[in-house]
Amino acid sequence: MQLTRVLTALGLFVVASSLASAQSSDAPRDGLLVGAPDPTIVATKDKDGNPVYFVVATGRGISLLRSTDLKHWERAGQVFPRGVPRWARREVPGTDGIWAPDLTYQDGLYYLYYSVSTFGSQRSVIGLAVNKSIDPESPDYQWEDRGKVIGSSPETTNFNAIDPALFVDQQGKWWLFWGSYWTGLKVVEVDPATGKPKEDAEIKPVAGRPDVDSHAIEAPFVMFHDGYYYLFVSWDSCCDGADSTYKVMVGRSREATGPFADAKGKSMLEGGGTLVLESDERWRGPGHNGILSTDDGEWMVHHTYDMENLRAQRILQLRPLTWTKEGWPEVGEPVATPE
Repeated sequence: MQLTRVLTALGLFVVASSLASAQSSDAPRDGLLVGAPDPTIVATKDKDGNPVYFVVATGRGISLLRSTDLKHWERAGQVFPRGVPRWARREVPGTDGIWAPDLTYQDGLYYLYYSVSTFGSQRSVIGLAVNKSIDPESPDYQWEDRGKVIGSSPETTNFNAIDPALFVDQQGKWWLFWGSYWTGLKVVEVDPATGKPKEDAEIKPVAGRPDVDSHAIEAPFVMFHDGYYYLFVSWDSCCDGADSTYKVMVGRSREATGPFADAKGKSMLEGGGTLVLESDERWRGPGHNGILSTDDGEWMVHHTYDMENLRAQRILQLRPLTWTKEGWPEVGEPVATPE
Protein backbone atom coordinates (compact mmCIF):
# COMPACT_ATOMS: atom_id res chain seq x y z
CA MET A 1 0.00 0.00 0.00
CA GLN A 2 2.75 2.44 0.94
CA LEU A 3 4.67 1.60 -2.24
CA THR A 4 1.55 2.28 -4.32
CA ARG A 5 1.13 5.69 -2.71
CA VAL A 6 4.77 6.52 -3.34
CA LEU A 7 4.58 5.47 -6.98
CA THR A 8 1.38 7.46 -7.51
CA ALA A 9 2.98 10.52 -6.00
CA LEU A 10 6.10 9.99 -8.08
CA GLY A 11 4.10 9.60 -11.28
CA LEU A 12 2.19 12.83 -10.79
CA PHE A 13 5.35 14.56 -9.62
CA VAL A 14 6.79 14.01 -13.10
CA VAL A 15 3.91 16.02 -14.56
CA ALA A 16 3.49 18.54 -11.78
CA SER A 17 7.14 19.32 -11.06
CA SER A 18 9.73 18.04 -13.50
CA LEU A 19 7.77 19.48 -16.42
CA ALA A 20 8.15 22.87 -14.79
CA SER A 21 11.16 24.97 -15.77
CA ALA A 22 13.19 27.81 -14.40
CA GLN A 23 10.53 30.10 -15.85
CA SER A 24 8.19 29.23 -12.96
CA SER A 25 7.69 32.10 -10.56
CA ASP A 26 5.18 33.49 -8.12
CA ALA A 27 3.43 35.36 -10.95
CA PRO A 28 0.89 32.87 -12.34
CA ARG A 29 0.99 34.12 -15.92
CA ASP A 30 4.75 33.68 -16.07
CA GLY A 31 4.00 29.95 -16.16
CA LEU A 32 1.56 29.80 -19.07
CA LEU A 33 3.74 27.29 -20.94
CA VAL A 34 4.74 25.28 -17.87
CA GLY A 35 3.17 22.12 -16.47
CA ALA A 36 0.51 20.35 -18.54
CA PRO A 37 -2.11 22.95 -19.49
CA ASP A 38 -4.97 22.41 -21.95
CA PRO A 39 -4.61 18.62 -22.26
CA THR A 40 -6.27 16.20 -24.65
CA ILE A 41 -5.81 12.44 -24.54
CA VAL A 42 -5.88 9.37 -26.80
CA ALA A 43 -5.62 5.65 -26.10
CA THR A 44 -3.64 3.18 -28.16
CA LYS A 45 -1.88 -0.18 -27.62
CA ASP A 46 1.72 -1.29 -27.51
CA LYS A 47 3.10 -4.17 -29.61
CA ASP A 48 1.85 -6.67 -27.03
CA GLY A 49 -1.68 -5.28 -27.03
CA ASN A 50 -1.41 -3.48 -23.71
CA PRO A 51 -3.10 -0.08 -23.33
CA VAL A 52 -0.97 3.04 -23.65
CA TYR A 53 -2.23 6.59 -23.23
CA PHE A 54 -0.80 9.79 -24.68
CA VAL A 55 -1.58 13.36 -23.68
CA VAL A 56 -0.63 16.51 -25.57
CA ALA A 57 -0.51 19.83 -23.74
CA THR A 58 0.39 23.48 -24.18
CA GLY A 59 4.12 24.16 -24.26
CA ARG A 60 7.04 25.48 -26.31
CA GLY A 61 6.83 22.60 -28.76
CA ILE A 62 3.63 20.88 -27.54
CA SER A 63 4.40 18.56 -24.65
CA LEU A 64 3.82 14.84 -25.21
CA LEU A 65 3.15 12.68 -22.12
CA ARG A 66 2.82 8.89 -21.86
CA SER A 67 1.16 6.53 -19.37
CA THR A 68 0.16 2.88 -19.11
CA ASP A 69 -2.29 3.27 -16.20
CA LEU A 70 -3.64 6.87 -16.28
CA LYS A 71 -1.89 7.52 -12.94
CA HIS A 72 1.83 7.62 -13.64
CA TRP A 73 2.98 9.90 -16.46
CA GLU A 74 6.34 10.45 -18.11
CA ARG A 75 7.58 12.87 -20.70
CA ALA A 76 7.65 11.47 -24.23
CA GLY A 77 9.18 14.44 -26.05
CA GLN A 78 7.76 17.29 -28.11
CA VAL A 79 5.72 17.42 -31.28
CA PHE A 80 7.75 20.39 -32.55
CA PRO A 81 11.28 20.12 -31.07
CA ARG A 82 12.23 23.44 -32.69
CA GLY A 83 9.26 25.26 -31.21
CA VAL A 84 6.68 27.31 -33.11
CA PRO A 85 6.69 26.57 -36.87
CA ARG A 86 8.10 29.38 -39.00
CA TRP A 87 4.84 30.07 -40.81
CA ALA A 88 3.07 30.63 -37.50
CA ARG A 89 5.82 32.92 -36.20
CA ARG A 90 5.32 35.09 -39.27
CA GLU A 91 1.56 35.15 -38.73
CA VAL A 92 1.77 35.89 -34.98
CA PRO A 93 4.83 38.01 -34.16
CA GLY A 94 6.11 37.71 -30.60
CA THR A 95 4.77 34.26 -29.87
CA ASP A 96 6.99 31.73 -28.09
CA GLY A 97 4.69 28.78 -27.47
CA ILE A 98 2.01 26.53 -28.93
CA TRP A 99 -1.31 26.50 -27.13
CA ALA A 100 -4.23 24.16 -26.61
CA PRO A 101 -3.42 21.20 -28.87
CA ASP A 102 -6.26 18.86 -29.82
CA LEU A 103 -5.41 15.24 -30.61
CA THR A 104 -7.72 12.69 -32.26
CA TYR A 105 -7.32 9.56 -34.37
CA GLN A 106 -9.27 9.49 -37.63
CA ASP A 107 -8.99 7.27 -40.71
CA GLY A 108 -5.51 5.96 -39.96
CA LEU A 109 -3.95 9.27 -38.92
CA TYR A 110 -3.49 11.22 -35.73
CA TYR A 111 -4.80 14.76 -36.25
CA LEU A 112 -3.17 17.39 -34.08
CA TYR A 113 -4.77 20.83 -34.26
CA TYR A 114 -2.86 23.51 -32.40
CA SER A 115 -3.07 27.24 -31.80
CA VAL A 116 -0.48 29.99 -31.82
CA SER A 117 -1.16 33.33 -30.15
CA THR A 118 -0.01 35.65 -27.40
CA PHE A 119 -1.93 36.04 -24.14
CA GLY A 120 -5.07 38.15 -24.55
CA SER A 121 -4.52 38.77 -28.27
CA GLN A 122 -6.97 38.21 -31.11
CA ARG A 123 -4.15 37.81 -33.63
CA SER A 124 -4.07 34.02 -33.63
CA VAL A 125 -3.83 31.02 -35.92
CA ILE A 126 -4.88 27.38 -35.75
CA GLY A 127 -2.57 24.90 -37.48
CA LEU A 128 -2.72 21.19 -38.25
CA ALA A 129 -0.12 18.42 -38.10
CA VAL A 130 -0.72 14.73 -38.84
CA ASN A 131 1.13 11.52 -38.01
CA LYS A 132 0.69 7.79 -38.66
CA SER A 133 1.80 7.02 -35.10
CA ILE A 134 1.65 8.78 -31.74
CA ASP A 135 4.49 6.69 -30.26
CA PRO A 136 7.89 8.43 -30.67
CA GLU A 137 9.57 5.00 -30.67
CA SER A 138 7.62 3.84 -33.72
CA PRO A 139 9.33 3.92 -37.14
CA ASP A 140 6.14 5.55 -38.45
CA TYR A 141 6.42 8.48 -36.05
CA GLN A 142 6.88 11.57 -38.22
CA TRP A 143 4.79 14.73 -37.93
CA GLU A 144 3.70 16.39 -41.15
CA ASP A 145 2.72 20.02 -40.61
CA ARG A 146 -0.11 21.02 -42.95
CA GLY A 147 0.06 24.64 -41.89
CA LYS A 148 -2.69 27.16 -41.36
CA VAL A 149 -6.30 26.10 -40.88
CA ILE A 150 -7.99 29.25 -39.56
CA GLY A 151 -6.70 32.68 -38.57
CA SER A 152 -8.08 35.66 -36.70
CA SER A 153 -7.22 39.31 -36.21
CA PRO A 154 -9.00 42.46 -34.99
CA GLU A 155 -9.23 43.67 -38.57
CA THR A 156 -10.73 40.56 -40.15
CA THR A 157 -12.77 38.51 -37.64
CA ASN A 158 -15.02 38.83 -34.62
CA PHE A 159 -13.60 35.66 -33.02
CA ASN A 160 -10.28 34.39 -31.69
CA ALA A 161 -8.74 31.39 -33.49
CA ILE A 162 -7.49 29.31 -30.57
CA ASP A 163 -8.62 26.20 -28.64
CA PRO A 164 -9.42 23.95 -31.63
CA ALA A 165 -11.33 20.68 -31.21
CA LEU A 166 -12.09 18.24 -34.03
CA PHE A 167 -15.26 16.14 -33.85
CA VAL A 168 -16.72 13.56 -36.25
CA ASP A 169 -20.49 13.18 -35.86
CA GLN A 170 -22.70 10.09 -36.13
CA GLN A 171 -23.22 10.73 -39.85
CA GLY A 172 -19.47 10.88 -40.50
CA LYS A 173 -19.28 14.63 -40.98
CA TRP A 174 -16.16 16.38 -39.68
CA TRP A 175 -16.48 19.56 -37.63
CA LEU A 176 -13.88 21.88 -36.13
CA PHE A 177 -14.90 23.79 -33.01
CA TRP A 178 -12.80 26.64 -31.60
CA GLY A 179 -12.92 29.94 -29.82
CA SER A 180 -11.99 32.00 -26.82
CA TYR A 181 -13.70 35.12 -25.47
CA TRP A 182 -14.73 37.82 -27.99
CA THR A 183 -17.99 36.60 -29.62
CA GLY A 184 -17.68 33.08 -28.24
CA LEU A 185 -17.24 29.62 -29.71
CA LYS A 186 -17.58 28.71 -33.39
CA VAL A 187 -17.83 25.65 -35.60
CA VAL A 188 -17.16 24.96 -39.29
CA GLU A 189 -17.44 21.84 -41.43
CA VAL A 190 -14.11 20.25 -42.31
CA ASP A 191 -13.04 18.42 -45.46
CA PRO A 192 -11.71 14.99 -44.35
CA ALA A 193 -9.28 15.00 -47.29
CA THR A 194 -7.43 18.06 -45.99
CA GLY A 195 -8.44 18.49 -42.36
CA LYS A 196 -9.27 22.10 -43.22
CA PRO A 197 -12.60 23.93 -43.68
CA LYS A 198 -14.61 23.02 -46.74
CA GLU A 199 -14.66 25.64 -49.47
CA ASP A 200 -17.34 28.27 -48.72
CA ALA A 201 -18.28 26.47 -45.48
CA GLU A 202 -20.29 28.64 -43.10
CA ILE A 203 -18.82 29.52 -39.71
CA LYS A 204 -21.56 29.11 -37.12
CA PRO A 205 -21.75 30.28 -33.49
CA VAL A 206 -22.37 27.55 -30.91
CA ALA A 207 -21.88 29.16 -27.48
CA GLY A 208 -21.19 32.53 -25.91
CA ARG A 209 -21.56 34.64 -22.79
CA PRO A 210 -23.17 37.89 -23.95
CA ASP A 211 -24.50 38.37 -20.40
CA VAL A 212 -20.95 38.70 -18.96
CA ASP A 213 -18.75 41.73 -19.58
CA SER A 214 -15.61 39.61 -20.02
CA HIS A 215 -17.28 37.16 -22.47
CA ALA A 216 -15.19 34.53 -20.65
CA ILE A 217 -15.85 31.27 -22.49
CA GLU A 218 -13.39 29.01 -24.31
CA ALA A 219 -12.03 25.45 -24.79
CA PRO A 220 -14.88 23.64 -26.59
CA PHE A 221 -14.93 19.85 -26.56
CA VAL A 222 -17.75 17.76 -28.08
CA MET A 223 -18.73 14.14 -27.50
CA PHE A 224 -21.73 11.94 -28.32
CA HIS A 225 -23.61 9.99 -25.66
CA ASP A 226 -26.95 8.20 -25.77
CA GLY A 227 -28.59 10.26 -28.50
CA TYR A 228 -27.14 13.65 -27.55
CA TYR A 229 -24.14 15.72 -28.53
CA TYR A 230 -22.53 17.31 -25.47
CA LEU A 231 -20.57 20.56 -25.70
CA PHE A 232 -18.12 21.05 -22.83
CA VAL A 233 -16.72 24.55 -22.34
CA SER A 234 -14.63 26.41 -19.78
CA TRP A 235 -15.75 29.64 -18.14
CA ASP A 236 -13.91 32.48 -16.38
CA SER A 237 -10.23 32.95 -15.47
CA CYS A 238 -7.81 30.16 -16.43
CA CYS A 239 -4.43 31.38 -15.34
CA ASP A 240 -4.37 33.24 -12.02
CA GLY A 241 -2.99 30.57 -9.73
CA ALA A 242 -4.85 30.38 -6.42
CA ASP A 243 -7.24 33.07 -7.66
CA SER A 244 -8.25 31.19 -10.82
CA THR A 245 -12.00 30.85 -11.31
CA TYR A 246 -11.91 28.45 -14.28
CA LYS A 247 -14.68 25.83 -14.34
CA VAL A 248 -16.15 23.27 -16.74
CA MET A 249 -19.71 23.72 -18.01
CA VAL A 250 -21.78 21.67 -20.45
CA GLY A 251 -24.84 21.76 -22.66
CA ARG A 252 -26.36 19.28 -25.10
CA SER A 253 -28.16 19.04 -28.42
CA ARG A 254 -29.66 16.44 -30.74
CA GLU A 255 -27.50 17.91 -33.53
CA ALA A 256 -23.69 18.07 -33.62
CA THR A 257 -23.64 21.81 -34.21
CA GLY A 258 -26.44 22.76 -31.83
CA PRO A 259 -28.43 24.52 -30.67
CA PHE A 260 -26.98 23.49 -27.29
CA ALA A 261 -28.85 24.09 -24.06
CA ASP A 262 -28.18 23.41 -20.39
CA ALA A 263 -30.18 21.27 -17.95
CA LYS A 264 -32.60 24.16 -17.36
CA GLY A 265 -33.15 24.70 -21.07
CA LYS A 266 -31.11 27.89 -21.39
CA SER A 267 -29.32 28.28 -24.72
CA MET A 268 -25.54 28.23 -24.60
CA LEU A 269 -25.61 31.07 -27.12
CA GLU A 270 -27.22 33.15 -24.37
CA GLY A 271 -24.82 32.13 -21.60
CA GLY A 272 -26.35 28.80 -20.63
CA GLY A 273 -24.28 26.00 -19.13
CA THR A 274 -24.61 23.26 -16.50
CA LEU A 275 -21.76 22.99 -14.01
CA VAL A 276 -19.54 19.90 -14.24
CA LEU A 277 -16.40 20.84 -12.28
CA GLU A 278 -15.23 23.87 -10.30
CA SER A 279 -12.61 24.86 -7.71
CA ASP A 280 -12.48 23.42 -4.22
CA GLU A 281 -10.17 23.91 -1.24
CA ARG A 282 -7.20 22.16 -2.86
CA TRP A 283 -7.83 22.29 -6.61
CA ARG A 284 -8.18 25.73 -8.21
CA GLY A 285 -9.27 26.64 -11.70
CA PRO A 286 -9.95 23.18 -13.17
CA GLY A 287 -10.77 23.33 -16.85
CA HIS A 288 -9.94 23.01 -20.53
CA ASN A 289 -11.05 19.41 -20.60
CA GLY A 290 -11.03 16.49 -22.96
CA ILE A 291 -12.77 13.13 -22.60
CA LEU A 292 -11.26 9.65 -22.90
CA SER A 293 -13.77 6.92 -23.76
CA THR A 294 -12.71 3.26 -23.52
CA ASP A 295 -14.35 -0.13 -23.03
CA ASP A 296 -13.46 0.20 -19.33
CA GLY A 297 -15.13 3.57 -18.81
CA GLU A 298 -14.78 7.29 -19.42
CA TRP A 299 -12.49 9.88 -17.91
CA MET A 300 -12.25 13.63 -18.02
CA VAL A 301 -8.74 15.02 -18.49
CA HIS A 302 -8.11 18.64 -17.58
CA HIS A 303 -5.62 20.94 -15.90
CA THR A 304 -5.79 22.49 -12.45
CA TYR A 305 -3.70 24.34 -9.88
CA ASP A 306 -2.67 22.40 -6.77
CA MET A 307 -2.84 24.66 -3.71
CA GLU A 308 -0.12 22.53 -2.12
CA ASN A 309 2.27 23.18 -5.01
CA LEU A 310 1.31 26.32 -6.93
CA ARG A 311 4.80 26.64 -8.42
CA ALA A 312 4.12 23.53 -10.49
CA GLN A 313 1.62 25.69 -12.42
CA ARG A 314 -1.30 23.95 -14.16
CA ILE A 315 -0.90 20.22 -13.60
CA LEU A 316 -2.53 17.29 -15.37
CA GLN A 317 -5.53 15.68 -13.68
CA LEU A 318 -7.94 12.86 -14.65
CA ARG A 319 -11.31 12.08 -13.09
CA PRO A 320 -13.79 9.29 -13.79
CA LEU A 321 -16.82 10.49 -15.74
CA THR A 322 -20.29 8.97 -15.29
CA TRP A 323 -23.83 9.96 -16.25
CA THR A 324 -26.88 10.83 -14.21
CA LYS A 325 -30.22 9.18 -14.91
CA GLU A 326 -31.27 12.43 -16.61
CA GLY A 327 -28.31 12.09 -18.99
CA TRP A 328 -25.91 14.70 -17.65
CA PRO A 329 -22.19 14.13 -17.04
CA GLU A 330 -20.65 14.18 -13.59
CA VAL A 331 -17.09 13.57 -12.46
CA GLY A 332 -15.58 11.86 -9.44
CA GLU A 333 -12.41 12.39 -7.45
CA PRO A 334 -8.98 12.47 -9.18
CA VAL A 335 -7.63 9.04 -10.12
CA ALA A 336 -4.29 9.99 -8.52
CA THR A 337 -3.12 12.78 -6.22
CA PRO A 338 0.42 14.07 -5.70
CA GLU A 339 1.51 13.81 -2.07
